Amino acid sequence: MRLFRNHASERLTDPGEVALNARNVHFEWTGIPLHWMKSDPIASHVLNALNLLLPEGERSFLTTFGEALPFVRDEKLRADMLGFIGQESMHAETHAGSHELLLTANGIDPRPYLKQAEYVFRKTIGPRRSTATRAGRQQLVDRLAVIAALEHFFAFLGDWVLNSELEKFDADPRMLDLYRWHGAEEVEHRNVAHDVAEYFGVGYLRRGAVMLLVFPSFLVLLVRGTKYLVHHDPDLPVLGYPRLLQQILRSMWRGALPGIPALLVSALSTFKPGYSPESVGSTAQAVAYLAQSPAARAAS
Repeated sequence: MRLFRNHASERLTDPGEVALNARNVHFEWTGIPLHWMKSDPIASHVLNALNLLLPEGERSFLTTFGEALPFVRDEKLRADMLGFIGQESMHAETHAGSHELLLTANGIDPRPYLKQAEYVFRKTIGPRRSTATRAGRQQLVDRLAVIAALEHFFAFLGDWVLNSELEKFDADPRMLDLYRWHGAEEVEHRNVAHDVAEYFGVGYLRRGAVMLLVFPSFLVLLVRGTKYLVHHDPDLPVLGYPRLLQQILRSMWRGALPGIPALLVSALSTFKPGYSPESVGSTAQAVAYLAQSPAARAAS
């Protein structure tokens, strides 16, 4: 039974401040179909492409936060960063395992696209200069700003998947749990990257400039991954970008993917003076899902 629609989450008790901890999870990937949303193969591949992007992105997050941690003197923020690092490490490990078994087992070699994702993330978030130098410290601040922008969207996507009705597209429950477990933890730690960026002096102008860069870049990379997967899927026709975009928009209209208006509203919300990710999703809803996630319960 789905308990996590928006109107239901409003009745959940606010848990207050939550200590961030990595949760052990156990997923069984055997037999999951490539089109794990049987009635929407294109939406399946959009989320499969996201599944490919996440591990490399999160590994870059871990590296950057590890470099930033020695400069942080606020004990509460340090504790949040350590909790964030633990959760993101588990996310990267779990998603990497899922795409190996899901894609490789179905005849798609993800390595060429993974190399592209690796290049992009390492160029934008990867370390380039020692943080002992002023230039290296400034680059660290820029990288933290990029992570804060990406984490805003991951929290948005987490809130969306918790409140979506992907069951109506005949979605495999194990893949749904993967995205909802991950999405719930993104909502749970949604403030951390923003708080770290603020601590390091990422102000309004830099936050806005980075969002203008990150938002379209992330979408382009995601569509590029979707095209790669569709091109190598023997059960789908080869689609150029115009037809593929038409199919993606159709999936958005059906509710199998978040829509463009919602994405734009979410991106624009970061330009409000005094913006905080606190308004993205519900901690109560996230914690309630994590308490009953089949993968989390299987590992407990």
